[in-house]
Amino acid sequence: MRTAFIETLNELADKDPRVCLIVGDLGYSVIEEFASKHPDQFVNAGVAEQNMIGLAVGMALSGKVVFTYSIGNFGTLRCLEQIRNDVCYHRANVKVVAVGGGLAYGNLGVTHHASEDVAIMRALPNMTVVAPGDPIEARLATKAVVALDGPAYLRLGKAGEPVVHADEPDFALGRAITMREGSDLTLIASGSMLATADRIAAQLAEKGLSVRLLSMHTIKPLDREAVIRAATETRFVFTLEEHSIEGGLGGAVAEVMAELDGARAPLKRIGLRPQFNQVVGDQKYLKSQHGLDEEGVMKTIQPIIAGSYRLVG
Repeated sequence: MRTAFIETLNELADKDPRVCLIVGDLGYSVIEEFASKHPDQFVNAGVAEQNMIGLAVGMALSGKVVFTYSIGNFGTLRCLEQIRNDVCYHRANVKVVAVGGGLAYGNLGVTHHASEDVAIMRALPNMTVVAPGDPIEARLATKAVVALDGPAYLRLGKAGEPVVHADEPDFALGRAITMREGSDLTLIASGSMLATADRIAAQLAEKGLSVRLLSMHTIKPLDREAVIRAATETRFVFTLEEHSIEGGLGGAVAEVMAELDGARAPLKRIGLRPQFNQVVGDQKYLKSQHGLDEEGVMKTIQPIIAGSYRLVG
């Protein structure tokens, strides 16, 4: 995803001199082309994320469209006060980009695990929160947040995420992408879990279920209408995210569903347990420990739907 992001940003900067990139002394092997092609639109702020945000806000208030780029927690939690008071309060045209959402930097431990960032950024006034699900969505999301006048948080994977969309979808901030229509259950996924949800949907369809799959790339503003339709038109709703189940996609969907009048589907949030990891391993291993691989997700879903559906195969 980060490659799709930087390639798209390069293209946008070619056409618009307002588009700028500030990094916190990282991103090497990815940012060099942007830095060499656009030296007047690039700043390395050093290992000083609070200063990075301050620079970005000053540039944005001078008419620039500024992207800050850092590892998940570094560019969000370390400089949260500056994002809140300087970016959001002033509605500055700053786009905070985090690479390595969730457990992407698995072996480096909890200091590098971004598991609460969506919840925290979603709580900030004026902040748009976007977690694209594959490189195609990452490219489209980059274009969309450039066009957005105001703060945005763009949460990316690290590298190697599979392409999920066969064709380029219609993409708009705040509007979910319906990847499958179905009437039995709905899977709502964001970020890296979209690929897993797509495979799970295919497995369940092979077992005779009609599965609706939504790519909820924008967590804020959430596509409330898509959630309401899922809750009232299908019998079960599951959210899938590589983020704590508290406050992220699952929390946002739960907030909408909790206030619905009348009958609605039950909701199950599938995500990271709200605790620090006590084991060390790469992203694939840690996701398996949290039940976020295909086997783990199926083990969560099947007992819930077993009373309503007899699965074939």
